[in-house]
Amino acid sequence: MRIVYNNLYTHFVFTTRGRQPAIPEKSRIRIEKYITGIVTNYSSKLYAIYANPEHLYILLSRSPSISEEQLATIISDSSERFINEHKLANGRFNWQDTASAFSVSKADVDKICRYILNQPKHHQKVTYNEEYEEFIKFYQETIQKNKIKK
Repeated sequence: MRIVYNNLYTHFVFTTRGRQPAIPEKSRIRIEKYITGIVTNYSSKLYAIYANPEHLYILLSRSPSISEEQLATIISDSSERFINEHKLANGRFNWQDTASAFSVSKADVDKICRYILNQPKHHQKVTYNEEYEEFIKFYQETIQKNKIKK
C-alpha cells in the first residue's frame, strides 16, 4: 500500500572511523551541502545538519519508500566517496561501519534542530564521547522500560 502522508522524523548520528577528528572546519559547509543534496534526491527533507570534526548529526523527515538503514548507507557511502575525491578531510576519510538513528516526535523537531545547530557551543562543555554515551544510556533505558511493560 502506498503511504501518502507521513511523519518519519529521524536523528542520524554518523561517526568517523576511530572517532578521529577528520572533518576540518574549512570543509564542513561543503560536506553539509553535499549531504543535503543526497537527502533531497531521495525524497526526504533535511531539517538540520552539522558536521563536527569526528561526527555528523542530521535531522530529517524520511520518505516512507526508503528505510533508515538504506538512507544511512547511501549517505555514508556517497559522502565518504565525495570527501575523498575532493580531499576534504585530513588524509583518507571513512565513516564507522555503523550509525545510529533515533526517532523524533514532531513536537521535538524544533528542539532537536536547535541542538544540532548549536553543536560548537555545546561541545565546549561536553565531549562527543560523553554525549553519545548519554544518548545510548537514555535509549537503552527506554528500550528496557518498553520490554518490561509488555
